[in-house]
Order: sequence, then structure tokens, then C-alpha cells
Amino acid sequence: MDNKEILEKIKGGLIVSCQALETEPLYDSYIMSKMAWAAYLGGAVGIRANTVVDIKAIKERVDLPVIGIIKQVYPDSDVYITPTMKEVDALVDVGCEIIAVDATNRLRPNGKTFEEFFKEVRSKYPNQLFMADTSCFDEGKLAEELGCDLIGTTMAGYTPYTKGTPLPDYTLMSRYVNDLNSPVIAEGGIWSPDELKKAIDLGVHSAVVGTAITRPMDITKRFVNAIK
Repeated sequence: MDNKEILEKIKGGLIVSCQALETEPLYDSYIMSKMAWAAYLGGAVGIRANTVVDIKAIKERVDLPVIGIIKQVYPDSDVYITPTMKEVDALVDVGCEIIAVDATNRLRPNGKTFEEFFKEVRSKYPNQLFMADTSCFDEGKLAEELGCDLIGTTMAGYTPYTKGTPLPDYTLMSRYVNDLNSPVIAEGGIWSPDELKKAIDLGVHSAVVGTAITRPMDITKRFVNAIK
């Protein structure tokens, strides 16, 4: 698929995030590939996944566009979603159709701004689709100006300056749809089919749901908390 076909493939549909960290019970690339397979059978139009090994396993199992990330913690930065060129290189090599990067105002490793980082990335990979994981409108506007192909609401509520934002952040989704020209990806805090439908009805290109579908520990906790 070329980039136009990839964007058309995910338009108006559900992207399922299949991720598990080392501290979680389902941390295993085989399990994540099965999660992706289940999402595919359920009608998902794409998969969001973390780490090269998981993405490889998922790509062997399902033929869907993958939004790839690498979560990597560096001691000099709070940015952990695809924070440096090293992670971008690895995601390009594994064949991700879309690569998501943290596009917040926070400084990256070695004190780089997002603008400095992404200019280097776009210069090196002019034909790769990139998704900007943002937390507020100014970040999305800048990401579009810098050449990001998709703008996501992923980080809303997760930066110090957006902490406490009600999720899903429909206000940010709506502003992106109305004021930007790039396809918008709704992501963050979507727990129910009704919330997903509301996001799609706002005019976003597609939406990502993760925890509510692929993290049974968190789903269980939500039910348990309801009866405490």
C-alpha cells in the first residue's frame, strides 16, 4: 500500500492498541500477535503496537496497517514515545506503515525540542507516514506545520500542563477537525462504544482504543472498583 491507500484503509474505523509492558501479565509478543488477530477478526482497521519484536509478530499474523512506537525511557527527558532517531530508525526497518512520535512541548533526550527532532526525522524519511501524539492544540498546529501526516490526541491529560483534562478530550478532537487540515486520530480515554461513536461523529479520521479492549487487568480493576 502507498501512503494514500494506508490513510484510506484506516479512515472511519477502529485502530486497536495491542501493547503490554514488562510489568504486565500479557507481556509477550506471541500474545500481542493473538490480540491483534482477535482485533482483526472483530473488524479493526489497524493496530497500534510497541517494540520491534511485537510489531514483527503482529505483522506475521495480520495484514493491517500498523502504527508503531517504541517506548524508551531516557534519564534526561520525560518523553518516552519514540523519543530519538534511534527508535525511529528501528520502526522504519521493521516496516511500520505509520510511526507515532511524542509531539509535546517537553524537551527530548539531549535537550532537543520536538521541532528540532522532527525536522531531522522528516529530512531522513521524507516518504514515511508520521503521527504526532499531542496533548494540546498548539502542539498539533506545530506538528502539522512541521509535516506530520496525522495528528493524535494521545497525550491529552498526560502532560503537566494538561493534567486533569476530562477524557476522551472531545474539545481537542473537535478543534483539530475544524482548524487543522491533517487527518485527526482520536486516542486516549475511550472506554465505550458510545464514546468511540461520538469521536467518529466529530469528524476524526479514525480512533485508537487500547486499554478497554486489550488490557484485561485494567478492565477487571474497573469492574471491581465499581462494586467496592
